Amino acid sequence: MSSVDVLNAEGAKSGSVELPDDIFDVQANIPLMHQVVVAQLAAARQGTHKAKTRGEVAGGGKKPYKQKGTGRARQGSIRAPQFAGGGVVHGPVPRDYSQRTPKKMKAAALRGALSDRAREGRVHVVEAFVTGEKPSTKAAIATLRKATEARKVLVVLSAHDELNWLSLRNEASVHLIEAGQLNTYDVLVADDVVFTKDALDEFLGVPAEEGNK
Repeated sequence: MSSVDVLNAEGAKSGSVELPDDIFDVQANIPLMHQVVVAQLAAARQGTHKAKTRGEVAGGGKKPYKQKGTGRARQGSIRAPQFAGGGVVHGPVPRDYSQRTPKKMKAAALRGALSDRAREGRVHVVEAFVTGEKPSTKAAIATLRKATEARKVLVVLSAHDELNWLSLRNEASVHLIEAGQLNTYDVLVADDVVFTKDALDEFLGVPAEEGNK
């Protein structure tokens, strides 16, 4: 196992934590991570695009001119695709873009992404960003910058950590996520990943009693 220093709210080292090799030191499967990220981005698409066909465009019920004798091509409706304002041929229709991705594939891709960041020393752990009971963006950013100077930071918080969430939610360089929602795309798009100690325990499945010892 590799270990990472744990920083307190003042930015001083308060201990260390072990990062399990089966999560933070595995071989990264790039094609797998690519497939999982593409599936995640595809699932985020609304798929509500719609173009009207010639049968759905208003008007055009009357034949524009007689069939023969005009010297022009025969036409049955001014809403045919070749006319301006006509229907669209093979246009987009509402669809579901989501792709089926097995849970084991998602988990393996996430392990690969976290391992890549950990091997480069871009995984950090802090006890908390703010002490006390009142949120403070200034104090939280000061603690964050002592852990990393990266321009894009993924901060992982525990599910019930409202204090740190309120303190960091307005910082443009920070993307907040709960430990249970951690995913491959957010890890890869961030320069550094910062866990709170509680969030890391929650992610690793450490019981609350043990994590508080």
